[in-house]
Amino acid sequence: MRLATYQSGKVGILYDATSLCDAVPRPQIGPALMAPEYWREAGLVTGQAPGRGQSLFLEVGDRQWVLRPYRRGGLVARLSTSRYLWTGLERSRAFREVRLTARLYQAGLPVPRPVLGGVIRHGPSYEAALITERLPATRALAEHLGGGELAPGLLHEVGQVIRRFHDHGLDHVDLNARNLLVDDSDRVWLIDLDRCRLRAPGKWREGNLARLGRSLARFCGDETSAQQALDEIRRGYSDAQGPAVGSR
Repeated sequence: MRLATYQSGKVGILYDATSLCDAVPRPQIGPALMAPEYWREAGLVTGQAPGRGQSLFLEVGDRQWVLRPYRRGGLVARLSTSRYLWTGLERSRAFREVRLTARLYQAGLPVPRPVLGGVIRHGPSYEAALITERLPATRALAEHLGGGELAPGLLHEVGQVIRRFHDHGLDHVDLNARNLLVDDSDRVWLIDLDRCRLRAPGKWREGNLARLGRSLARFCGDETSAQQALDEIRRGYSDAQGPAVGSR
């Protein structure tokens, strides 16, 4: 993986030159790659994921990618659903997420390979989009919970994977059952690293697990099942090697 930067006027793109240039000739690298309309007109959209940002599934040659526009939620979305305060290119959400994801990917952690993150500045604000490689044959942990299709040991593996990320210092600010994916070999992956960061060990670890517990309560059939699922995840977390939760 080799990250490179494209800048032209109000546009900035941070991309994996190894991955992107094999599929897209360099003269074509530009703001169009962030636009859903570009991919639709090229006939390369194969599907769409649910959710606020309406991510698109792309097929580019033999590559499977996911295009995710950045979208706001909550009360601030009443002002703008797609614009963010401009504080510099490297501090943009897209650039920060690409760099973090690339670092974790190169460390051998189960995250999708980043392809590009791009921003378009509009005076004091900007819009952004992210493209990552699509993980094949995966389903969200939430779907397994709701369908009662949990394989033996899967929740234990979820806990161990979370511990791996925590031991690497990743504070995932939105750890939930939709951002944990399971492939057809029961391998667990972590996605959506927007606003996440690397930190020294601390109480944020327990905060991540507590947030996941609240998510489990939404997708399990009852509170008892949700608590049992969280308990098994915690057992997997504790069984993995590394410093204890909340240690400094």
